[in-house]
Amino acid sequence: MRIGVRLGVDVGTARVGIARCDGHGILATPVETLLRRKGMMAGIHRLVAEWKPLEIVVGLPLALSGSETASTEDSRRVAALIARAVAVPVRLVDERLSTVSAARSLRESGRTARTSRSVIDQAAAVTLLQYALDHEKSRGEAPGELVVPDGGHA
Repeated sequence: MRIGVRLGVDVGTARVGIARCDGHGILATPVETLLRRKGMMAGIHRLVAEWKPLEIVVGLPLALSGSETASTEDSRRVAALIARAVAVPVRLVDERLSTVSAARSLRESGRTARTSRSVIDQAAAVTLLQYALDHEKSRGEAPGELVVPDGGHA
């Protein structure tokens, strides 16, 4: 297991949820929600400067069948934008059902959809990042696919 903080990014159409893990890569925790159209990249830059992450994990929303959707392409674009903007490796990780799982957990804790809007994106980022951490621990390899700054994939 590589040592270092990672940031998890759950890309939505209006908001972007951010999570981070501890320096040992054990536990993902929520950080904040950024507005997608206003200040998203400034927020990413600020968080990278603050946490100095080993990498950034961006959720890749695939259909249950594994096929790509319009949201998949949107996440790829955001991941490429982040990869060009920061000097930190960016990885795309399958996030099927992370938002659904996060919403269920929040409902089970007594939160309604209305009271959860401000944190659902962070919770989805936590679910995504925890999955990536657990994958790396169990398989001994970095999760997902590396995004190269020119917008491609390794």
